[in-house]
Amino acid sequence: MTGNDENHCGLLKRLLESSRVSVEINKKGFHREAVTTVELSPDVLSGVRVLLVHRWPRGVYLDPYQLASLSDESDWRILLDSAIDLELPAHKTSGFVTYVYPTVDGPTPRLLKVTIPVHGRYHEPSYDGKTFTSVDIEAPELLLRTEKCTQLSIFEPHAVVDTPCTADNSSTCSWVKLQHQQVPLGASSPSSPVTFLGTSSPSSAHEHTRASC
Repeated sequence: MTGNDENHCGLLKRLLESSRVSVEINKKGFHREAVTTVELSPDVLSGVRVLLVHRWPRGVYLDPYQLASLSDESDWRILLDSAIDLELPAHKTSGFVTYVYPTVDGPTPRLLKVTIPVHGRYHEPSYDGKTFTSVDIEAPELLLRTEKCTQLSIFEPHAVVDTPCTADNSSTCSWVKLQHQQVPLGASSPSSPVTFLGTSSPSSAHEHTRASC
């Protein structure tokens, strides 16, 4: 490892140890916003790339057409791991993963915010008297990389994962994943996910009246 490489790896390791990521759900009803905040260390490296990996539950969906319409005005790019059917109810679909790449001009800022529109799916009708269905949304995984650090074996306990380099998905790169620092907001415990609550109807799976967080 060269002196320059060692210096960048050391700074990246300190960055991992001091960074935080949190998520909160804004708005009411079945059309919400997931706002992710990334707090980076004061010693932010020039050229550090940030990636947020969201593992969404089956009770919500993202609208690819809406995301495409936002692409020109957003300061992030997104890659979906699978096609999304907007019409399926929750019990007939599965969770999915998105890779969100904040776009930064110049040095990486200490504070990043990413706002993604998220929508609740219809749920199965309830016949046991339950009026609400909860959907837990976890904070995303935070991954970092810099091309100036190539000795990634020094980052334990942080895992090294191979993930698409960009939203174009044309190649994969090695990223270091932050461990044990996710702090969701809007829940009763720092380790609890944010909960998205929706009503279910005994008469129709498509009759949702309101949702609250």
